[in-house]
Amino acid sequence: MSSTLTFPTMVSFGTGQVSEAIKNAGFNVFLLFYYNQVIGISATATSIALAIALVFDAFTDPLAGSISDKHSGRWGRRHPFILFSAFPLAVSFFFLFNPPDSLNEFWLVIWLMVFAILVRASMTFYHVPHLALGAELAEDYDQRSTLYAFSTFFGYMGGVIFVPLSYLVFFPTTEEFNPALLNQEGYFTWSIFAGALMVFAILICVLGTKKEIPRLRLRVSNHSSKFELKLLRRELLDAFSNGSFRTIFFGMILCMFIISVEAVLSPFMGFHFFEMTTEQLSFFSVGQLIGLMLSVLFVPLLTARFDKKPTLIGCALLVVFLVNIPIVLRLFDFDWFPQPGSDPLLIILVINSGLTTMLAIALFATVNSMFADIADEHELETGERREGIIFSARSFANKFTASAGLVFGGILLDYIGFPRGAVTGQVSGDVVWQLGFIAGPATSIFTILGVLLFFRYKIDRTRHREIIGLLKRDEGNI
Repeated sequence: MSSTLTFPTMVSFGTGQVSEAIKNAGFNVFLLFYYNQVIGISATATSIALAIALVFDAFTDPLAGSISDKHSGRWGRRHPFILFSAFPLAVSFFFLFNPPDSLNEFWLVIWLMVFAILVRASMTFYHVPHLALGAELAEDYDQRSTLYAFSTFFGYMGGVIFVPLSYLVFFPTTEEFNPALLNQEGYFTWSIFAGALMVFAILICVLGTKKEIPRLRLRVSNHSSKFELKLLRRELLDAFSNGSFRTIFFGMILCMFIISVEAVLSPFMGFHFFEMTTEQLSFFSVGQLIGLMLSVLFVPLLTARFDKKPTLIGCALLVVFLVNIPIVLRLFDFDWFPQPGSDPLLIILVINSGLTTMLAIALFATVNSMFADIADEHELETGERREGIIFSARSFANKFTASAGLVFGGILLDYIGFPRGAVTGQVSGDVVWQLGFIAGPATSIFTILGVLLFFRYKIDRTRHREIIGLLKRDEGNI
């Protein structure tokens, strides 16, 4: 019989996601802008360094998943890795945004690459075990959606609060710095603040869920085995042999690409396409917070009413539509649409951000819950519990799209000739138009292709009930 999780346990599990939200904000919103606009490194060189860092993720993600799958001890399979990732994550994040002044451009690119690898590796040994822990904590089909909704909620809450707080506290607009992110001195205290928050969130997750460790150890006692590197390839092939897994994995990569590109280009879009200040951009958090509050009611009702696959497809299509509306209207310069930098435009963008936040939470919570269901089907097919391997692929897909967004955005910024150290209102109209086209309609093609793949997903509530029944029958025969 599955155990029902308490509210404090779900909150603690969800709080851990704040650490990834802060790291993602650092990479997606600040990193390319910092190295390209503040330090003055080529956006293409920055993108290449981050692409090389991505290669290491192809190894560390499945490695972290397999090792945590095989680990056994007093603290269970996942908790030790979650806990011991915290300090290296905070330290490497600080050094990433604080390179020595004496380095030339070549060594700055090397510095970026090395510390991007270290940040990503540290995050991997938190993120993959954390996702896998969720599949172990919640065994019920519907409670999984609720648990991962908590995780997605806190992840978004972390980003919603962290980014505008960063703007207001560490990067206020001044006569000298507009956009304010050009202020290099602000990154020192900001990166310390970010690291401390990540450590705190991870500690809350570990301490708040540790009471579940005895139950989790009992559940996996019949599946424990020794980690062997030579078996890792077979475990990955076993995962990709599952049709539903392939569908969600490749569909997720394509579907999330637009979100990644939008996040990477968001400071460029905010400052130069919509011509907002950091103070105006901080108001986006108002819409996002409202979207977060509505998602608490919206997500459970949606998944219970429509099941997971229709929820995923519908939310993905609506996000694409909403993201593109203000961009397309601005691109074609309709007379009735508010002018850049105006308060009416700010109101429209705040409302839009609230709606997309609510839908995105439903989207990501549903994806995570589906991966947990796939882990059950994978156990039925192989006889092994491999949540770590399953979610390592989920983690890699997430980081792949984020890195692809950085690489794609960085190369295209150089291609369209976007100037370094650009001041708001002084970038040519043709360059600004191309920027908006890239961040909007051009990348939406990938999302539509991803949605088409989601139609091939096979696990619904009835199929999952059948899977659980067969697993319990097999356990009874042991």
